[in-house]
Amino acid sequence: MSLSPPRLSAPASPAPAPRRGASIGRHRRRLGLLYATPMALLVVVLFVIPLVLMVWMSVNHWPLIGASAPNGVENYRALDDPLFLRAVWFTLKYTAVTTIVLGLVAFGLALLMQHERVGAYRTIFFLPSAVGLAATSLLFYGLFNTDASPLNQVVQALGLGRVDWLGSNGSALGSTVGMITWRFAGFYMLILMTGLQSIDPVLYEAARIDGANRWQIMCRVTLPLLRPTLALTMVLSLTGSLLAFDQFFILTGGRHDTATVVIDIYREAFLSQDLGRAAAVSVATLAVLIVVNIAQLRLIRREGR
Repeated sequence: MSLSPPRLSAPASPAPAPRRGASIGRHRRRLGLLYATPMALLVVVLFVIPLVLMVWMSVNHWPLIGASAPNGVENYRALDDPLFLRAVWFTLKYTAVTTIVLGLVAFGLALLMQHERVGAYRTIFFLPSAVGLAATSLLFYGLFNTDASPLNQVVQALGLGRVDWLGSNGSALGSTVGMITWRFAGFYMLILMTGLQSIDPVLYEAARIDGANRWQIMCRVTLPLLRPTLALTMVLSLTGSLLAFDQFFILTGGRHDTATVVIDIYREAFLSQDLGRAAAVSVATLAVLIVVNIAQLRLIRREGR
């Protein structure tokens, strides 16, 4: 009988040691969550909870003083009120005029400040941006005041009649647009200058070699490459104009012919004491702003491809 050699069992493979990289990654994720938690709680307390409460108020009859009661979509049906529709029309008109005028002035200043000879004046044009909007409105209220207006003194010295800068709808709109342009043109100028400086100078040199003039360079090189920056400034201007409140409340007192949507919200909440309808107008305004911002993000992403 033959004896076979005993079989030797293979030694058990040692358990794989935990990877150091995985543990470091888990530690970083936990540390990141720890750092993000305070800001997340702040967003929940200051934004999410008030937003949910606003939506809930918009479907309730919610007086400023007294008990609330559900009323479905009645607050949204009341959005066809003539005063509200007038406020919407005036807000859209103000938004269109402000966006165009402010964009053109800021773009012109950005092009002008690219030259070295006038580059030192950038700070001068940006200084109005450091003044608060309420303070700016009070300053221009003194300039536009009919009884003691320095502007009227200049106009009368030129042999023209006295102007009621804040009297009619048109004059109040023009005066306010001028004030907003003075206040924000320097800020948008810096944003547009950043976009202009990011364009490679080689592209301009290549266009000049191909025989393009200044207008062709502007239309075929500068504006296409500047479109994401222009979209950003446009959305900032649109958002600020749609939410206009301080300037008209201080300059004109928010009278009916110069009432914006936010002034209408203020009146419904604190004068009519109807928080439910004010919340409904706020929800509708928020929906418009969301659509505008989504369009802006799509434009920037499409241009970034």
